Amino acid sequence: MTAPTVESLYALTEATWPPAAKVRVGPWDIREGRGAGSRVSAATAAEKAGTEALPQAEQEMRDLGQTPLFMIRKGEGWLDTMLAERGYSVKDPVFLRLAPVEALTAERLERAKTFRAWPPLETQKEIWLEGGISAARLAVMERVAGSKTTILGRDGNSPAGTVFVAMNDGVAMLHAMEVATAFRRRGLARKMIAAVGHWAADHGASHVALLVTKANAGANALYASMGFEVVGEYHYRIKTE
Repeated sequence: MTAPTVESLYALTEATWPPAAKVRVGPWDIREGRGAGSRVSAATAAEKAGTEALPQAEQEMRDLGQTPLFMIRKGEGWLDTMLAERGYSVKDPVFLRLAPVEALTAERLERAKTFRAWPPLETQKEIWLEGGISAARLAVMERVAGSKTTILGRDGNSPAGTVFVAMNDGVAMLHAMEVATAFRRRGLARKMIAAVGHWAADHGASHVALLVTKANAGANALYASMGFEVVGEYHYRIKTE
């Protein structure tokens, strides 16, 4: 079983959490996020460029009502340096983590603790919204074209957590994990991740991937304990004026 490359995981991220639109402008890919966060709003380099190309990208993002923001991926130290010299600040360093499906399906699913649902139930939307996952981010889930579902997690008789998962090119990716405040630190996140793994296996996935900020020590510890290894990273640089 060959693990996906870091480059393929960047593509997986976009396929399973897509922007509202993406256009090529000179050497840049410009994304329209419509308020759904950095991942769908950041520009990326389609090819190596010099400082003379930056103003065009900055203006395109401003025209969309977005603050100039770039994602810095593997091998793009040149872009990182160029943006730093132009006063861009680092934002949200992120780990790409990956686990073989077998590591997750080894976890036994407890009866009546997790349920698959597409479209998401209203109670799931409420959990997401209370956790700060906006309607704009729920619209991202609707845009995903491939196989996808959500997992509802329950604690006793109470809806307590939710997560989104989608597939692309034989790999599943987990997004928007949220456990309601009253039900945290009770093992529900682990149960939902296991349920994601079982769904991925049912759809022929070889691996499950996810993104987590480097600063989120608790989430990183949980994911590592379930077999998710760090296989890549990226960060953003944002224009501060």
